[in-house]
Amino acid sequence: MEREGKRMEIKTFKDMYIAELQELASVVRQIGECLPHVAQAASHPALKRIILDNRHDTALQKERLELILQLHGAEVEAHTDQAMQAMVYETNKMLPMLKGDDLRDAGLIASIQRLKHYEIAAYGTAAALAGQLELRDDQDVLLESLEEEKLTDVELTALAEREVNPDALTA
Repeated sequence: MEREGKRMEIKTFKDMYIAELQELASVVRQIGECLPHVAQAASHPALKRIILDNRHDTALQKERLELILQLHGAEVEAHTDQAMQAMVYETNKMLPMLKGDDLRDAGLIASIQRLKHYEIAAYGTAAALAGQLELRDDQDVLLESLEEEKLTDVELTALAEREVNPDALTA
């Protein structure tokens, strides 16, 4: 992790956990910044609703992560996750290439799920580390957010399979 040219030293398992939380906070922050733009580009009403509901969840998750980091005396914005930054960039780059509402909605679901799967992996990692450290309160909070993200993924998959992808296929 880098901040202003300095590299944080990770000397203990707890340091590694804090670094994972800081990366996760960056992931959540970047998704939160991306969702309004994505919602605006979506045309399918159910897709807009899922994105806006997730935007609300993301804001709550951001608050939860900030609280956990503050309780551990760690900086909240100590890191920018570059993998998420690249995926958000690719999502934004792809949007103007997709012509037609149906195709754009299918592409949005694919992009959102790519972002969400990365976020799910980050939550799973952080929750596992919290469990190893016997930080049960942290783990419970992280697992709550993980379940919210999994539900969003299930909703997106169902919408894609049921409506959006078949519409895009015939467009």
